[in-house]
Amino acid sequence: MEHPVHELPTAPGESFWEKLYLPEIARGLGHTLKHMVNTLFGKPFTVQYPEQKLGLKPGYRGIIRLTKDAEGREKCVACFLCATACPAECIRIVAEPAPAAWKDRDKRPAQFELNFLRCINCGFCEEACPCEAIELIEEYFPVGTTRQEFIWDKAKLLSIDGRRNKPLEPARRT
Repeated sequence: MEHPVHELPTAPGESFWEKLYLPEIARGLGHTLKHMVNTLFGKPFTVQYPEQKLGLKPGYRGIIRLTKDAEGREKCVACFLCATACPAECIRIVAEPAPAAWKDRDKRPAQFELNFLRCINCGFCEEACPCEAIELIEEYFPVGTTRQEFIWDKAKLLSIDGRRNKPLEPARRT
């Protein structure tokens, strides 16, 4: 039993050299050589972080911080909405009754712990917070050498200063 022989279709008018794909091979090699020369003699692609830092784009969601009100008190009312909204489950809050002098709230966080090893910087915690106590700011993510350096407590989260993100304008459809 003979098998039918199928010829590869060729476009009419292709020359012998085009059928051999030699021009395409030469063009691919030229492209590769161009990139090799740019890599060897051009500006390096890598940045020596944290010594060198690139500029951040508007709307960058970086470090999470806790904010204070006008009286210097923490804004957090320990409602647990941020911890509930977090898909990575990186926020742990232990609530306690607020001091009697604080008439505007019933409780506050005794402990507020954020695990940056689990955080995915989605911003759901910031959106869920009813009193704007938690926000993502335009700062680079923390650098550390041990796991414990990435688990921040309430005091450290309250001490962070930085540029607050400006709300981005909605995209316009054309």
